[in-house]
Amino acid sequence: MKRITVLGATGSIGIQTLDVIRLHPDNFAVHALAFGRNIEKAVPLIQEFNPEMVVVQDDHVKDELLKQLVNYEGEVRSGIEGMVDASIHPDVDILLNAVMGSIGLTATMRAIQAGKTIAIANKETLVTAGHLVMEEAEKYGVELLPVDSEHSAIHQSLNGENPARMERLILTASGGSFRDKKRDDLVGVTVEDALNHPNWSMGAKITIDSASMMNKGLEVIEAHWLFGLPYEKIDVIQHRESVIHSMVEFVDRSVMAQLGTPDMKVPIQYALSYPDRLDLPKTKRLDLEEIATLHFEKMDFERFPCLRMAYETGRMGGSMPTVLNAANEQAVQLFLDGRISFLDIEALIGKALEKHDKIRKPDLETIMEIDKETRKQVQTYIN
Repeated sequence: MKRITVLGATGSIGIQTLDVIRLHPDNFAVHALAFGRNIEKAVPLIQEFNPEMVVVQDDHVKDELLKQLVNYEGEVRSGIEGMVDASIHPDVDILLNAVMGSIGLTATMRAIQAGKTIAIANKETLVTAGHLVMEEAEKYGVELLPVDSEHSAIHQSLNGENPARMERLILTASGGSFRDKKRDDLVGVTVEDALNHPNWSMGAKITIDSASMMNKGLEVIEAHWLFGLPYEKIDVIQHRESVIHSMVEFVDRSVMAQLGTPDMKVPIQYALSYPDRLDLPKTKRLDLEEIATLHFEKMDFERFPCLRMAYETGRMGGSMPTVLNAANEQAVQLFLDGRISFLDIEALIGKALEKHDKIRKPDLETIMEIDKETRKQVQTYIN
């Protein structure tokens, strides 16, 4: 029985993680659930899974939650300290980090130091502080199991292989909501347009990132840290069906790929059950005869400048990816709030990167300060 702390329990990945746990009560149990402010969605989950600890965003949400919980005997905490305590508790086997943004970084670092297995669905943690996270993981002998479908596909393709014989990683990209639009067509697109993803059911922020291709850019940086390849050996190819989730090319030119229908429960369950596999009966089988044809297209960096900026900042390293991520998070929220246009997202990110003086190897405190200041700066650009 593996006991799991889920950070981001009311988000898309968190809900699907609980679906997987629900399917396998003999294999998994919930130790703690952490979420932000979505009390309405959280209360039935708390009542169903009865975790030993619940963590919320702040004391105000905590007070509101306690008014609605009936007969709950566990502990309710708030803030970063609560997330940390829920992640490092001696009874926890796996920390599943599915919070959006860099807020889960501290809890992840502390969980690594406590020797917990990390199921990482929060790419921003590695984008923001990949050098620190991987140093700590190596120091404490902790494996990071990727939950993103692309990185899970690479992890599965490497099973039984010698990682030193990797030649190239090929990440696939659906192209997002606007894959068939030219740049001129993006003027005036709405939030509703951007949230209409053709293949995947995801949260709002990651769906917007998919439309701008920033999500794939963040995944490139994440792949660099997880698998240790330089950026010139990490490629992205557009694959509209989302059937091949990613590929690994080896030195003998053999290519290993992981295929499946677009369902996030597959990589989630793989991370939780690894090195074993469990049945997933409600997931649709892959029917290649039904699909018949798979399409692949070269990525256009002029069409998708966010992907270009991700490669550039990844190669620059240091504090630049922290700025990239923080500026993107703030800009996406401004778009979701209706305060900027879709194309303003990339413009604000570019401005933040241009104004930042790189710090070569920032420590955790510096990273958190840069993250905070970048968000403030992006806000001032539109005020």
